[in-house]
Order: sequence, then structure tokens, then C-alpha cells
Amino acid sequence: MASSPCGNSNFDSGLEIKTRSVEQTLIPLVSQITTLINHKDKPKKSERTLAAIHRVGQAVSVAVGRFVAVGEAIAAENQELKEEMGQACFEARRAGDAIAQLTDVGAAQPAPSDGRITVFSDRTGMVKAARLLLSSVTKVLVLADRIVIKQIITSRNKVLVTLDHLERVSTFQEFVQIFSQFGNEMVEFAHLTGDRQNDLKDEKKKARMAAARAVLEKCTMMLLTASKTCLRHPDCESARINKDAVFHRMRCALEQVIEIVTEARSCGDNKILPASIYNGIKDFKSSVESLRENLYSLPPQSVGSQLEALVERTEDFTDSAYTSHEQRQAILGMCQLARQDAQQLVHAWMEAQSVHVKEATEEMEVGILKTCQSVNDLRRELHKVAVVRASDLLKVHGEQLPLRALKASGAEGNLEAVAEYARTLTEQKEQLVETCRLLCHVSGTEPLEITCIHAEETFHVIGPQIISAAQTLALHPSSKIAKENLEVFCEAWDSQLCDMALLLREINDVFEGRRGDKRPYLSLPRPGKHSANLKTAKAVKLDAEEQTSMAKLGLELRLLSSDVDAELEKWEEQEHDIVRQSQSMASMAYNMYLFTRGEGLLKTTLDLFHQAEVLSEEGLQLCSSLRIFSTQLVDEEKSAVITEMEKLVALCQQLQMGAKTPVQGKTATFQKVDSSIQTTRGILTVVLSLLPVCNKLSRKYKSERSSLGSPQGWRERQDASTPVKDDSALNGKNSNGFGVKSLEQHMAGLNLLESK
Repeated sequence: MASSPCGNSNFDSGLEIKTRSVEQTLIPLVSQITTLINHKDKPKKSERTLAAIHRVGQAVSVAVGRFVAVGEAIAAENQELKEEMGQACFEARRAGDAIAQLTDVGAAQPAPSDGRITVFSDRTGMVKAARLLLSSVTKVLVLADRIVIKQIITSRNKVLVTLDHLERVSTFQEFVQIFSQFGNEMVEFAHLTGDRQNDLKDEKKKARMAAARAVLEKCTMMLLTASKTCLRHPDCESARINKDAVFHRMRCALEQVIEIVTEARSCGDNKILPASIYNGIKDFKSSVESLRENLYSLPPQSVGSQLEALVERTEDFTDSAYTSHEQRQAILGMCQLARQDAQQLVHAWMEAQSVHVKEATEEMEVGILKTCQSVNDLRRELHKVAVVRASDLLKVHGEQLPLRALKASGAEGNLEAVAEYARTLTEQKEQLVETCRLLCHVSGTEPLEITCIHAEETFHVIGPQIISAAQTLALHPSSKIAKENLEVFCEAWDSQLCDMALLLREINDVFEGRRGDKRPYLSLPRPGKHSANLKTAKAVKLDAEEQTSMAKLGLELRLLSSDVDAELEKWEEQEHDIVRQSQSMASMAYNMYLFTRGEGLLKTTLDLFHQAEVLSEEGLQLCSSLRIFSTQLVDEEKSAVITEMEKLVALCQQLQMGAKTPVQGKTATFQKVDSSIQTTRGILTVVLSLLPVCNKLSRKYKSERSSLGSPQGWRERQDASTPVKDDSALNGKNSNGFGVKSLEQHMAGLNLLESK
């Protein structure tokens, strides 16, 4: 739905529908009007049919009346849109009244021959009224959407002003006061942008918004500790560099959000990003296969030049110092084979053209098949190289050896050792950056390409920030705030590794055809951001025998996770809270499965328990969504959902309590691991039983909605500009937040600055 769904020229101009909420609000109205117009083809109707049409017409009129009342209220509150909104509301009300009159039983005339009633004698009037109604309602919605954009811009501007104040503070007391205000403003901005991200129709914009919000989430914590470090050590150059980099990155992320919602283009956006090999192969195959339809649509030399451009992109793989000799030879060999097959195709193509045939010859068909197969083999090999390298790097970097060494060297005040380990971290950073670039080539969808670019940029920026934080600690080894600052940057590095592991799984799923262009939800809680009580617990690694005993249980978890993913694919509303929360839980359960194999980023039992607690929190959020969903159900349906939901609540609470309970000794730890995985299995089993039921009921009630949806939903968005004061928004319970619970924990420690 690229423009207004009707043809009235007065209102169609520029009305592109960019959000799901606007589109979904229009769908019931389009359905009802279609019903009315279709019934006009048979002017004579029974009393029963006439009564049904009358009800539809009156329902449309009443709903439009409510809708217009809200639109007029919005116009009164926003003077810049008052004239446009007022005109659109006037036209909508007039069209709604016209439809009500045309479907009025009292206006219908009985036909003397058969006793039936003739309605809709003015077919042209009904079509005209319907067209005007759709056009005006669409304009009201699009104008209301402009107000949402205005709210985001206003919120961003407030954040920027406070950010400028924070950057210039020179006293601890002033910093505490301003940062408290900054935290509240960031919560408001988080909610507005989170809602907008979920509402966007364009998947590329959603991916860019997710990336920008992830930067803001991580940088909020960095900004706090980097600023505290600068206040404590005002003459330290490395501390200033560290702080300046955080402020710069936050401003860039804020600007990117505004570019997305306003569709502005920065200088950076105007440059053309390197084309991915996946898209190159896709375009090349499309060109080759088009020859079946038209032998004369392309010049013969175009196939060769297109293939050479594609082969040139593989140099990112073959020129890499980290690509093995065997891998390099395999890629080069497949490129050469693709050239040979393409040359044979071009030869057969030119022969066919010379005799002026109209269809592809048998030799051409063989050439097309062989050429497409050879580039498919090339894609498969490149995918294998990129994925294997990424998996190996995640295993190596999961041990965090350079980070640990930097922390230890900094705490000892050993600048030489810090410099040595900084070189090691820089090398690892370059490997990760290059690997993200290779993953971008084989990602398979544009949203995943954007996520790969975000990961590449994040590693590129955070690496030097960790080094500057370590240098500051080495210069001031007794400073607790400098130590805390380094810890925050190391946690951000680890968080990005977690994101990369999820990204890798998504790329594999797309390659194997299991899933579409979904991305990880970057604002979900990370293991370790909660559960502060577990930080002092001793991490335990399972030995080979214990991991073997976990294997069967872990396999069941993997199968359940895959079943949940498969069930979620069947949902039409992929942005539904139930879908998003279930998908998140399945991803975390998959991480726990990898732990049972000794793989993934959950390296120790402590990591596993962190993950279990976060999964339980997400499960309780799912229960809240299920409770809201059940309010629209009738007694039997509601009872069935509530019964399963109560089971889920009990299991999530059990998992949460178990994860928080401290244990000592290897045997007790092993039992806790076993219990955590078994409870997680039980949780996924209940989720798997709920998903098809909820999907069926959701479709049922969606199809039964018989009037224009209440405008209350988008009316509430108008009220979202007020500062967020709800406690749930401040303790991290909303997944659209920026980890505000962790932010508050840092705030609580601000008064310790002077003693550090």
C-alpha cells in the first residue's frame, strides 16, 4: 500500500503509508466498504441481507464519527496541522454520513412485484462516498503520524541539550543532577523510538533503527562511567579521549534515528556501500535466467562483465591474511569454473542469435543451468568460509584472554604490559571487523547486511575505547572508578560478541531456508546486566563426562527451540508481542543448548545461570502479553489460555528462583545446571502448546472485526510525549528501554565518586 487506497486527487498526493499501525487501521474500513460496494451489483435483496448491509453502513458511520472526534482533538492541540487535519476530518465525516444515508432502510423503496426491497439506486454516489472516505481517513492517519515523528524529534532535542550540559560539567554535584535528568529523557526517547521501530513497514529502516538504539543502549552506561572517570582524573588525556569518543558516538546514533524517522539523508548515507556477493550472485543469476524469455534483451558481453564484477568482490575473501591456502584455492577454482561455464553459455547464445532463433536452444539451456550451478557452488563455499571463521573467532574471543590481561595489567599500573595486550586486542578487533565484512557478503537479506555493518562499526569503535580505558587505569591503578569504567567497556565488547553469535545463527537460518529476514532484538537484556547478586559466585566449567550427560537434555532443548521457531513462522503478525517474546526465549534456549555441547558464548555455569534468569524474565513478560491477549476471548477460549499461562508463570518463577539460589561445590552446581535446563525445557513445551492456539484465535478475531478499529490506540501515541514516570519503565521491565535498571544501579554509586 504505497499511497492512499482511493483515487481522490485532492488527497492522494504524497500520502505514502510507512507504518503498520496506519495500514492496519485502514484494513477493516477497506473491507467494510468493499462489502457495501459489492452488494450494489444486486439491487434487490431480502430483508435479512438488507438488515446486514444497514448494520455495516451504520457501523462505518459511527466508527468514523469517533475517529473524526479524535482527529479534531489532535488538530486543536497542534496548530501547525489544524487546517489540514480539520479539512480531512470534515471530508471524512461528510463521507461517513453519506454512506449512512445510502444504507438507511428508511430510504429504501419496496418493489411491488416480489416484495423485496431495492437499495443503492445511486451506485455512483456510493462509490464516490467510499472513495472520499478512504482518502480523508488516510490523510488523517498520515497527519497523526507526523505528530509521532514530531514527538521523537522533540525528545531527541531534549536529549541533545542535556548531553551538551553533561559534556561541560566540572563538579560532581552538577553531574549527578544533570545525569538524573538525562536518564529520564533517555527513557522517554527509548519508548518513542522502540514503538516507532516496531511500527515501521520498511525492514531496512527497522534494522537501522535497531542498530542505532543498540548504540544508545550501550553508550548510556559508557557515558556515565567515562564522565565519572574524567571528573575524578581531569588531567588524564586517555580519560578525556575515552569520554569524547562516547559522546561523539551517542550524537551520531541520535542523528541516525532522526534520519530514519524523517527520511533525511546525511552525507554518509550518500556514499554507495560495497555491494554484497549474495546480491551480486542473485542479480547475475537473474540476468542469465532471463535469456530463456528473451535472447536479445542483453548484449552477450554483459554476462562476462557482470561475472567479473562478482569475482572481484570475492577478493575480500581471497586477499585476507586469515583465509587458509586451501580455502583460497577452492574459491579461486570455483571462480574459474564459473568463468568457463559462462563462456560456454555466451558461445551457445551467440550461435543462437546468429540463426535468429526465438527461444533458447538446448545448448543454451545446458549453459544456463551449469552457470547458475557454478555460482551457487561459489556462494556455498563463501558462506562456509565466512561462517566457519566467525564461529572459530567467537570460540577464541569467548575466553576474553586479552580483556582479562588488560584489566590485570591496568590494575598493576603496568603501562608496558597494557601496550602489549592492547596490540593483541587490536589484532583481534581487526579479525572481527574483517569477519563482519565477510558475513555481510553472505548474509542473504538487506536487514542482516545492515546488522553486519553495525557489528563491524561497533568492534571498530569499542576496541580503541577499551585500550584508552585500560591506559587510564594503568596511570591510576588505585582508582576504583577507572576500574569500573574499563569493566563497562569490556562488558560492551562481550555484549557485541553475543549479538554476533545471534547474527551468525540468523545468517545460517536464512541460508538454509529456515527463516526469513528477521534480526536479533538488540535491545533485549543481555546475560549479566541483571542478577547482580550472582557476580560474586564462582564460575564452574563442566568436565567432559558431565557435558556428555547433558547432551541428551540439550538436544531436546534444541529441538524444542526449532519447533518454536517453526510455529512462529506461521504467524501473520510477526511484530506481535507474543511472537517477539517467544522468539527471544527460543534464541536464549538455543544458547543454553550450545552450552551443553561446550560451544557458544555461555562458557561457564555462571553464564548459564545468568541466561536462565533473563529467559525467565522474558517468560514472565510473555505471560503479561498472554493475559492482555486473553481479554478479547470468550469463556472457554480464555480458560484454556489462562490455564497454560499459569503453568508458564509457575515454571518461570521456578527457573528464576533456581537461578538466583547460590550453591557450593561441583555436585550441587551440576544439579543446578540440570535443573535449569529441565525447567527451560518445560517452559518451551508450554510455549509450544500455546502458540498454535493463540495464532488460531488471533486470526479468528481479526477476521471477525466488523468495524473500523478504535482510534484510541493512535490517540494514546499522542500522549506519549509526556515524561515517563511509570516505575516499570524505570526498572527495565519494558523491552524498549535502554537497560535503565542497570543505569539506576550506576546512579546509586555516584555518591562514591569522591571516595574513589
